[in-house]
Amino acid sequence: MLTYDATDRLSFTRLRRDLLEAMQIERFNRLIEATLPQNSFHDDRLGDIQFPLQALGELRHLPTLAKADLIAAGDTFPPRFHTFDASRYIRLHRTSGTTGRPLPLLDTADDWQWWIDTWQFVLDAADVTADDRAFMAFSFGPFIGFWSANDALAARGAMVIPGGGLSTAARLTLLQDSDATILCCTPTYALHMADVARAESIPIESSAIRCVIVAGEPGGSIPEVRQRIEAAWGAKVIDHSGATEIGPWGFGTADGTSLHVIETEFIAEFLLEDGTPAAEGQLSELVLTNLGRIGAPIIRYRTGDLVRPRWDHRDECRFVRLEGGVLGRADDMVVVRGVNVFPSSIERVIRSIPELGEFRILLSKQGEMDQVSVEVEDPQNDPQRIGKQFETAIGLRIAIKIVPEGSLPRFEAKARRVVDNR
Repeated sequence: MLTYDATDRLSFTRLRRDLLEAMQIERFNRLIEATLPQNSFHDDRLGDIQFPLQALGELRHLPTLAKADLIAAGDTFPPRFHTFDASRYIRLHRTSGTTGRPLPLLDTADDWQWWIDTWQFVLDAADVTADDRAFMAFSFGPFIGFWSANDALAARGAMVIPGGGLSTAARLTLLQDSDATILCCTPTYALHMADVARAESIPIESSAIRCVIVAGEPGGSIPEVRQRIEAAWGAKVIDHSGATEIGPWGFGTADGTSLHVIETEFIAEFLLEDGTPAAEGQLSELVLTNLGRIGAPIIRYRTGDLVRPRWDHRDECRFVRLEGGVLGRADDMVVVRGVNVFPSSIERVIRSIPELGEFRILLSKQGEMDQVSVEVEDPQNDPQRIGKQFETAIGLRIAIKIVPEGSLPRFEAKARRVVDNR
């Protein structure tokens, strides 16, 4: 496990690409040495590969790993992609089940420390200090969510204020009474808290909150979503991305428009649909290898996240930049009359109209053609203006149905706004 302080983290974000890649291949080879052959799952997949690797380019000779492979390996406890028997592990979390049945993931003490250390890059981006008070608007169930953030904040010396088991109104009251300066939640829940605050006449824009760290779904790097959260809370938004199966891999750029991959802890690859490497700026699938989770290593994992990689440096951080953050998921994209449509594109349009409330996306088939329609809460009851906004923004006519205010589900964790009836 690589342990470093704030000075080390800052210097790593400014490493030349050749030095960074040399560090990555060294750590990858150490990961392989520490896990093979006792990790039978990876030994079966990688046993014919000659290690150590000499350069990152040799990774392409290794098979990729899909979520379905992990689920298939989940018929034992711990699942077979874990390195040790159950007695070595101190934490258990589960995936959310958004793209398949929930999958348990276990961490050793060293693995969990790696989560905490890696999260420090996110806290650096948010300028968190020991003087901050962080409100955790999260239920703290088996989904990993902000569990690692909670422990990373405590390790930094910040006060952590748990908000589990409370109603939204009660959370807002506790947040105000405790003079919390940091809010951790999903983008959707940050907006929902703002709606409840308006209804309850709670002036959150004048609260002590100075930064909202969001995770769990796209949104923090979508300008329309980020601007709405920042306006409601009078605070800066910092995006973060991670996954239970892979780790806390990304933090928001200084200008709030993109995500950096934490390349000291993850090797990032970008693959086109045919499996070939993407060029800079091409829409591609993010493939990740974690480097510090010996008890549950994930090697060349196809995240399903669609991104546009950039290696230019808009800020002082030289880690690869994902323009616009996570743009969508490969399994969420639909093609409607020749136009690629992602739920994040629809959310971008909805959030650009300030008075609109919650929304839901309905996918259906008409013959062999995919169709998209949107249900949305609109106090003005004016679907035509919303439809025109879609035509202008994405060049597509989308059927809009206005539904009563408060009738659509609200979400605390990952929002599930897509109903696929195809």
